[in-house]
Amino acid sequence: MIQPDGLRMAIDIGGTFTDTVLLNSASQVVATTKTPTTPHRPALGAVAGATHVLEAAGADWHRVTGFIHGTTLATNALIERRGAATATITTRGFRDILEIAYERRYSQYAIDLVKPDLIVPRTHSLTIGGRMDVNGQELEPLDAAAIAPLVDELTALEVEAVAICLLHAYANPAHELALRDLLALHMPDLVISLSHEVSPEAREFDRLCTTIANAYVQPLMAGYLQDFEARFQQMGLTCPILMMTAGGGMTTLDTATRLPIRLVESGPAGGAVLAARIAEATGEADVLSFDMGGTTAKLCLIDEYRPQTARKFEISRAERFIKGSGMPVRIPVIEMIEIGAGGGSIASVDRLGRIQVGPHSAGSDPGPAAFGKGGENPTVTDSDLTLGLIEPGHFAEGRLQIDQSAAQQAMAEDVGEPLGLSPDQAAFAVSEIVDESMASAGRMHAVESGKDLGNRLMIAFGGNGPLHATRVARRAQMRRVLIPRDPGVGSAVGFLFAPVSYEVIRSRYARLDSLDIDGLNRFFDGMQAEAEQVVRAGAPDGELLQRRIAYMRYHGQGHEIEIRLPDRAMAASDLVALRQAFETEYSRQFSRIVPGMTIEILNWGLSVSSPAPAHEPYPDKPVHQQAETTEQRQILCDITGEWRAAGVYNRTDLTSGAALSGPALIVEAQTTTFVSADFSATVDGQGNIWLTQHEEAKG
Repeated sequence: MIQPDGLRMAIDIGGTFTDTVLLNSASQVVATTKTPTTPHRPALGAVAGATHVLEAAGADWHRVTGFIHGTTLATNALIERRGAATATITTRGFRDILEIAYERRYSQYAIDLVKPDLIVPRTHSLTIGGRMDVNGQELEPLDAAAIAPLVDELTALEVEAVAICLLHAYANPAHELALRDLLALHMPDLVISLSHEVSPEAREFDRLCTTIANAYVQPLMAGYLQDFEARFQQMGLTCPILMMTAGGGMTTLDTATRLPIRLVESGPAGGAVLAARIAEATGEADVLSFDMGGTTAKLCLIDEYRPQTARKFEISRAERFIKGSGMPVRIPVIEMIEIGAGGGSIASVDRLGRIQVGPHSAGSDPGPAAFGKGGENPTVTDSDLTLGLIEPGHFAEGRLQIDQSAAQQAMAEDVGEPLGLSPDQAAFAVSEIVDESMASAGRMHAVESGKDLGNRLMIAFGGNGPLHATRVARRAQMRRVLIPRDPGVGSAVGFLFAPVSYEVIRSRYARLDSLDIDGLNRFFDGMQAEAEQVVRAGAPDGELLQRRIAYMRYHGQGHEIEIRLPDRAMAASDLVALRQAFETEYSRQFSRIVPGMTIEILNWGLSVSSPAPAHEPYPDKPVHQQAETTEQRQILCDITGEWRAAGVYNRTDLTSGAALSGPALIVEAQTTTFVSADFSATVDGQGNIWLTQHEEAKG
């Protein structure tokens, strides 16, 4: 528990900037900072940010009683293929799981189709005898005599890690455990990942891919986390470090070291947690979270104050926007769509004369042309500077010297000259392309989920989110936007409101009409014991919450839908309500049910978590009063395409109830909120900025 004068720190290492936030015992932000990410030694940028916020708060390390960290390192290692040399061991006869995959092409008629890179070549795919059946009964004992030849092969291949995925290990892991122990006797330095620990679900291809991904990054992440912990302990940190996970909760360093695949996309998950918390505080049940940073933009649907979740996503797609072209990873994750549209996204003109923005990014090194660090390509940030939307002296808290002329020159040379446009016209075109790309991604994500964006509130944050929010919202036909306090470090703030949690999803096939209630309850008892053990390592005291899920379908279907179960042991009397819940949700998604069909359950899920920090009481709606400013800035208007004056306001000067109309720029230390000409802004009692499109602007 946090001490009365204790502080909690969160550090989010992104592709371009490292965000650091310090929170007091009353859950109030006392200091924040953005420092350039140091890609080759990420911990250095983290230490710099931590030192800065402690100095700003006039505090020392002994007051820090909570520390949460999220990093892109696991994600980047998978995307850039910088992991360990990895082999697989599967059941004899199943060597070609990776080659066979789903037995289909992700693009049916593409002649030059590029298959996903699944990390492990066939030469590194090994097998062993032994067999379990679907119920976990041993059909054939593990072939212990094959261990010595396996060790020789692994040694010859010079592998650092191995992914073990034996048939039906989710039902009975005995063979995987025995194989691990035998290998460890002969190869004590070999890093071993077991499929029943990483992803204990049916579907061999997905389970194997997830285990491979975990093994591939495990040595790198273990070394990184050890170094990170040692550096901060040397600085004086005495409390444990907790890691943010892709599912929106926190876990311990030990669990993160053992299951680093759960750290993939942990940074964006923090942003979704923040947006869900704000949605609940404001009573906005249906929200779109919009997080635009330096490298990517992330959008997440939030319904009834809960981010949309998934059990599967893809890494490093061969075709960026085509499902099935990447490496599937099956873990609990907050579902969001991510596109290569951030402040550092590079703009160019292709051979057909079309402007392309992203997915490649200038990152923090060398960064946009305006950074003056060797970057020569124009980026979205260079575009916003050319449009007059960024005040160079305020950018990144004034720590970076911004060269606006370099931004204009890069924009002219790479975009303007090939198309016969002036620098400002080229910048306007880049802005139109990137904003439409983000809005289109949001619309597509909503349609695929059977939802509509029109009546949702957009909650925008990240270093570039507030700058682009009204432009994206207009294109997505969203009328309202909320910019929270400290939006530039929104994901890191979200870390501090996440619970310590762990989710277990396991396969256990059952039919609803013949469900073994007692066996199911024993099954859940085992899942609960596993999850509680992990959570208690990070939250040793206090009550724990749980959430139980059944993944149900009609017999013969290939995909399941998520149905909430009572958060207790099941009883026979619950089966009628469970059937009704399934049919209601199935009808919502597919507009009808299928009478007479058998309902089956393939997977069961249980999550255990500590309670999230309590909400502050939300103040009454303040009386609006017009904000005044004497400062103006020339901007290229996104409505008319013409230069015009925009009022410039300092966010710290805008008190509760302040109101203003666009075009305007609301400047703060780490970002700028752009109020388009067709929007108005008001400040509520919590300091959030609400942006509302004018009635006459609605189409």
